[in-house]
Amino acid sequence: MTLDAFSQHPSMPWYVVQDGELVVGGKRISEIAAEAGRTPFYVYDRSVMTRKVEMLRAVLPPAVGLHYAIKANPLPSIVKHLAGLVDGLDVASAGELTVALGTAVQRTDISFAGPGKTMAELERAVAADIVINMESPLEMRRLADLALRSGSRPKVAVRVNPDFELKSSGMKMGGGPKQFGIDAEAVPALLEELARLPLEFWGFHIFSGSQNLRPEILIEAQQKSAALAFELSRGAPAPVRLLNLGGGFGIPYFPGENLLDLEPIGANLRELVPRIEAELPDAHIVLELGRFLVGEAGVYVCRVLDRKISRGHVFLVTDGGLHHHLAASGNFGQVLRKNYPVLVANRIGAGPREQASVVGPLCTPLDLLADRMELDQAREGDLIAVFQSGAYGFTASPLGFLSHPPPIELLL
Repeated sequence: MTLDAFSQHPSMPWYVVQDGELVVGGKRISEIAAEAGRTPFYVYDRSVMTRKVEMLRAVLPPAVGLHYAIKANPLPSIVKHLAGLVDGLDVASAGELTVALGTAVQRTDISFAGPGKTMAELERAVAADIVINMESPLEMRRLADLALRSGSRPKVAVRVNPDFELKSSGMKMGGGPKQFGIDAEAVPALLEELARLPLEFWGFHIFSGSQNLRPEILIEAQQKSAALAFELSRGAPAPVRLLNLGGGFGIPYFPGENLLDLEPIGANLRELVPRIEAELPDAHIVLELGRFLVGEAGVYVCRVLDRKISRGHVFLVTDGGLHHHLAASGNFGQVLRKNYPVLVANRIGAGPREQASVVGPLCTPLDLLADRMELDQAREGDLIAVFQSGAYGFTASPLGFLSHPPPIELLL
């Protein structure tokens, strides 16, 4: 039986229920909890990640490569799993680079983006011979100095801050003043300087936003990104070998949101690729995706410690909370707080339902995992599952807050 029979959320097509219990990766949630030895924990289903890649491969033209943005979830076992399915990896720190280098992905298929790279990170990236997405003129000059000192020729791409933004995006990464990349209008002068430096030009990285569920907006951004790359390539010191069109593919978190329709995106790229190949015949075209590949594959599970009633309202007090899952608490970018999909995972459809709030053990009213949700009636010891938790969960949370132990992470 699918979870849709028990949930108001349309966003959980990947999981089933067996005898009233959530099943993840072929195991009942009570079995997983017993194997983990304690709660809270994150559990990730590798089969969901595999199917998400398969969905993309089915609609995208073969010329479009897939890169996994490790920042979405850097758990080494997840990165290794996805490394066998995608065409490259994108990192945003030396720590993520270490994880990427532990996979079988070719060095030239690893790229490093992010403002404020330290000299140590640049040195590590140059030594690893990966592609470095430059975010400023100063970073370019630092790389040139490293090249002269080491006798190497670092591979570099220009991260472009476009003059457009990804509309209806959860986080806008381009358009207007941004700390990310180099303003499009400043790129020609930078390319002119780059031609005189001991750096190997590889291409452009154009990333305008994330978490978008409207295919027409993503299509527009891809078309504009390609047109911008065509224009900028005319001043490039070498042929474009890499064109990173970014990502932005979203997943549904809240009631009223629908799964992203991939068909029109694939159709647009099938039309766009021949134009790119005509203008930039040496370019390898990639999409950089993170949340879309791992977000729906993860479930955060905590245990009910206490059932409290305060002035008629039920509070399920758990051993989990915002210190483990900041995004689900509504404190990671939400303007108006909304509930993630949440279930009493070992008591699905087992009895009466009630309106309750799921809270954690922290001394702050912000520690809220579900606010006045309709849930199966829970008792002390029951397991609460928070879905859509595979991306920006564990590592995007203030794990040290109030010094509680961190959650366990499991890949099934």
